[in-house]
Amino acid sequence: MLPSELFQAVRHLEIVARRAVNDHLAGQYHSVFKGRGMDFQDVRAYQPGDDIRVIDWNVSARMNELHVKQFVEERELTVFLLVDASASQSFGTRHRRKQETAAQLSALIAFSAIKNNDRVGLILFTDQVEVFIPPRKGRKHVLRVIKEVLQPGVEKRGTCLSTPLEYLARISKRRSVAFLISDFLDQDFEKALKITQRRHEVIPLVIVDPMESSIPKMGIVHFEDPETGEVVAVDTSSKAVREAFRAHMARVRRDQERTFRKLEMDSVHVDTGEDHIEPLVRYFRRRAARL
Repeated sequence: MLPSELFQAVRHLEIVARRAVNDHLAGQYHSVFKGRGMDFQDVRAYQPGDDIRVIDWNVSARMNELHVKQFVEERELTVFLLVDASASQSFGTRHRRKQETAAQLSALIAFSAIKNNDRVGLILFTDQVEVFIPPRKGRKHVLRVIKEVLQPGVEKRGTCLSTPLEYLARISKRRSVAFLISDFLDQDFEKALKITQRRHEVIPLVIVDPMESSIPKMGIVHFEDPETGEVVAVDTSSKAVREAFRAHMARVRRDQERTFRKLEMDSVHVDTGEDHIEPLVRYFRRRAARL
């Protein structure tokens, strides 16, 4: 994409995202995330009626008198976008590629965050961390984040979901909300999810393409794995082949959902062939209703 084309694409995403935030997302985002965190402020002497769970036992032992921790509501939230930039993100058979869908989701979340006076950071990854942008506020910062997601200059082609999760755990000690945006076509990431979830709230945004669920009848087709370059000839006229593929992908998605439920994570599925705003709206409404 030429610089002028990239500028126009980023500008278009900004216009669409800001309109969607103002019309649909801002209130929902605010109701879900505003004031969710608590910052330690000080300690004071224990008073009858205080919650025993906030007793600071170290200070109490030192002072020979019970003391409790005091907290203040955290007014600003840190939001991280963990965005998959592997070669499989270039795939798309309907309105847009998965990479473009990831950029649209990133724009929606980022503009919702800065409208709420929150900070936004980016971890762009393949099987390594390709780009890290520290959390900041402001329109120019968000546009830089969108540009990186929309046209990533990455070195690798593979996917490792554990990589950004482990990186986030190392660089951010304060609790944050991390939107993990990927097609989740990877294995062995449950342990990293579980560890990261202890400190941060991780929200999986799963990007799917209709062709990944079922193959249409097209005769002999050569499929190339975008991450490995391996080419396989597939006879899509065979009903048994099509059914085996459908069953395999259904099993993959069921295993993903089982992992998310086990870790008590809310996941959002976004289809490249459908509207990308409504799944986020539904997610925020569902979360707000539970709160």
